[in-house]
Amino acid sequence: MEHTSRTHALNHRCPHLRAATAMCGAALIQMGLLGQAQGQSWQDQQPTSRPSEIHQAAGLSPIIVRAQKQDEDLLTVPASVAVVDGQTLEEKGAQSLDVLPGMVSGLSFQSMGQSGLMPPVIRGLNANVTSFSSSVALIVDGVATLRGQGFDDPLLGVEQVEVLKGPQSTLYGRNAEAGVISITTRKPDNAPYALISTEAGNYDRRAVRFDLSHPVVQDQLFLGVAGSFSRKDGFLENTWLGQKDGGQLRRSGRFALRWTPGTRTDAILRYTQNEYRDQASLWGSPASPERTEIRSGTEGWNRSTSRAWSLDITHRFDSGIRLRSTTARNTYLDDLQQDTDFQPADMMHIGRRHEFTTLSQELRLEGGEAGETRWLSGLYLDDDEQDLSFSQKTPMALILTSGLQKQRTFALFTHWTIPLSGPWSLVAGGRLEHTRIHFDMPGMDRQSRNYTQFSPKLAMQYALNPDTHLYASLSEGYRAGGFNAFSPPAYRDYEPEKVWAFELGAKGAVLDNTLRYSAALYSMNIRQMQVQQMGMPGQVFITNAATGRSIGAEFDVDYQLAPGWNLQAGLALNRSTFREFQDGAKSYDGNDNAFSPRVSGYAGLRYQDARGWYAQARLHGASKIYLDAANEYSRNGFGVLDVSAGYMFKDVELSIYANNVANRNYDSVGFLNGLVTIYSPPREIGVRVSWKL
Repeated sequence: MEHTSRTHALNHRCPHLRAATAMCGAALIQMGLLGQAQGQSWQDQQPTSRPSEIHQAAGLSPIIVRAQKQDEDLLTVPASVAVVDGQTLEEKGAQSLDVLPGMVSGLSFQSMGQSGLMPPVIRGLNANVTSFSSSVALIVDGVATLRGQGFDDPLLGVEQVEVLKGPQSTLYGRNAEAGVISITTRKPDNAPYALISTEAGNYDRRAVRFDLSHPVVQDQLFLGVAGSFSRKDGFLENTWLGQKDGGQLRRSGRFALRWTPGTRTDAILRYTQNEYRDQASLWGSPASPERTEIRSGTEGWNRSTSRAWSLDITHRFDSGIRLRSTTARNTYLDDLQQDTDFQPADMMHIGRRHEFTTLSQELRLEGGEAGETRWLSGLYLDDDEQDLSFSQKTPMALILTSGLQKQRTFALFTHWTIPLSGPWSLVAGGRLEHTRIHFDMPGMDRQSRNYTQFSPKLAMQYALNPDTHLYASLSEGYRAGGFNAFSPPAYRDYEPEKVWAFELGAKGAVLDNTLRYSAALYSMNIRQMQVQQMGMPGQVFITNAATGRSIGAEFDVDYQLAPGWNLQAGLALNRSTFREFQDGAKSYDGNDNAFSPRVSGYAGLRYQDARGWYAQARLHGASKIYLDAANEYSRNGFGVLDVSAGYMFKDVELSIYANNVANRNYDSVGFLNGLVTIYSPPREIGVRVSWKL
């Protein structure tokens, strides 16, 4: 009843969303009737790209991506796109996005020591969690998360993860100024599928995962369910209470009901829920005499939950034009309490109970096939509500603050890929987006702001040969403005952050398609940069007090060394600095942007024997990063080695693994202006048993 009433309230507040959602329901019924008159299966009607001729030979398989919201060969997309397939994630035992930096160059996360709170960093651009926004969008089957809170996924039943680097606001809108992480899960179909995995390791780690699907009505109705449970004890030594702190527990589930009433119509209803039931964050005092030792008498917890509903409908008309509708409701409850002085008496702690709810609707039309002019045009609507409640305990008092921010967005967008003469092609697009924000706080008048942004993109591509492509692109991205919920009135609102980016790139396949590579050089100019400032102790707020620049290079390879041997490696170089940043009497001009490593990279080597056994090793790391604009506090550079080996007995796989083999320490010392150390995870060793149909 509560869920129904809240959805009704959102529709009532946002009539254009209500109308669009009703239109989608009517369209689904009509398209289902149209589709029943056709004779071929939906799967036969799926549009596909034509891979280059080299992909027909033995070697690496072609990779089809939807980076530009249409199926395309990875090598023909004039942008930097990294792809991680579901099989690789299964072999890694991945259960969170934090595995991606070990597989994707130029991607990292701000370490927060809290489950479900992982603000991403791409090409030196980050977003402070107090702004309740992100510089990178997370898209899971069309459902967007645009803030650091809830920026994670259990990676259940994943088909493919695509990491798009550089501004993507033309197609994905606000808060995609640095890139997009797009996750596509497997669609249930006529083929029964089953995967069950169990895991045990040190720190009393226990985990179980399953992914099941089966046709309900052959060729028409299919059901898929997936779930996971994992828990492990903490590694923090609480000497005051005589116990281990920092234990983590997660429960996740995903449901998909797919309906193909005819040959041209595909509709999928999905529901996802993730629950975090952790102890206190992995925090401690920089003054602690022993690493990971605390003396906290204050209870800490993380009881956060995310839920998402979506209805995804695709219909292909006789003309070849495709209509796609995605309706979604995404909520995240951020519920946390954390000690900040790590002493027996409850002198200082923070708490928050924020609830974020987004109802969104996207409609778009697509046309054209590979080798022809391809286009798409669409509209996007959303209604976003942020119900904020924050508490701060000091030796003098317990301070409680609350606020309500509501945001409505309307956008029109288009994107074209046009073959020109000879080997040249042009990509052009634009998005016009209007946002209106209201902010209410007890005892204060309502405040409102309007923002209108046009985000263009232009790229030229040259096919040096069928398997080597060069490109140059110019694009603009932006991150939404908003209100500081817990700051003095003089610093209440801030403007959108904007980025112009220029990129040169090359990608291709050589050595009889056994080696695939991509390389990119980029320069980004950041205007109205959103930065964190502190008016007085305890008052932190976002302003547009800085401008910045980010320049860098990336290089990635995927190489079949020999039968059974595969090497993947990537290197990213970045320098993200403030051009101007005056914080009161302090000048940070020329300082590094916080959380932005100058060097990061990964390398993975895997051997798969024909008799069923395998062994693999992955090394990833990053250089030193600063935790603040003053470049006073930092996290040291690190390199982490993960290894695993296993054997397949028919349908059962047994594997052992060790993560952070050398037990490297890369703590963030001095977070929150010197107040907190965020501990890095220790070595983990375990065994995994998987059964797959």
